[in-house]
Amino acid sequence: MADERFDGQFLHMAQYTDGGVRGLVDVFFSFLRRKTDFYTGSDEDLNESRKIAKELVDERFQHHAKIAFAEADSKKKEKAQQQKKLEEQRARERKRIEEEAKAPRIVEVTDEQAEKIEKQNSEAPNDAAGGDGSKFPKLKEDKPNCDEEEDEEDKNLLKPNSGNGADLENYQWTQTLQEVEVRVPFRLPKLKSRDVNVKIQKKRLYVALKKQEPVIDDEFPFEIKQEDSFWTLNNGTLTINIEKVNQMEWWSHLVTSDQKINCKKVSPENSKLSEHFVKMPRKMP
Repeated sequence: MADERFDGQFLHMAQYTDGGVRGLVDVFFSFLRRKTDFYTGSDEDLNESRKIAKELVDERFQHHAKIAFAEADSKKKEKAQQQKKLEEQRARERKRIEEEAKAPRIVEVTDEQAEKIEKQNSEAPNDAAGGDGSKFPKLKEDKPNCDEEEDEEDKNLLKPNSGNGADLENYQWTQTLQEVEVRVPFRLPKLKSRDVNVKIQKKRLYVALKKQEPVIDDEFPFEIKQEDSFWTLNNGTLTINIEKVNQMEWWSHLVTSDQKINCKKVSPENSKLSEHFVKMPRKMP
């Protein structure tokens, strides 16, 4: 889109402008005042020029607000459809497991196999007999499905926090099927956006304070939607919102160097990220 040609410049302005959206808008109107005749017009009728300028601002605001509301509604419906598909898939899987559990455990053999078993029984009755002396061969017992049981590898995994992520030494992350939220508490109330260096790339995340060692500098386990990911800074805490590309799977770690969580213990009903009104989302290249 033509609008995207200037995203880099606006993002650069947003990064170095205090006050969030209000500060960015103030800088833009200040530019119009100082460098153009937007307010006064080319004639001497200042009232008419002011009226025209106000109508232009109102008209453009309504135009883009309508688009923003439509996009938000579409995204909400898409997420609802994905959640519905996931629930239907889980319901089918539960039904399949229940039906398998109810089915009788019968082993079918061919006539040739039956003859072979009978011959083995007659030649080695003691070996083939069951513990109670029965003439029937002792069949190998089916082992239960261990997908839901904890194996040796699971013992080395972290238990997910209440947000289906992990509470690590320097940061916390939570997730839904669609998004990942990262919180980095720097505990510096007067911290400003210009003091923070954040780079969100398709396969990598970098977080650091200026002139200090990075808190995070590693690759994501999967690709993310860079254009839909952003960060905010509030009272010394950095919050990063990351949009997943594949929105039908859980992440076992935020970056590859992190200890993994046990995805078998993820609770989908607890997977809502905190919703808060942010002053100025900053999408970083």
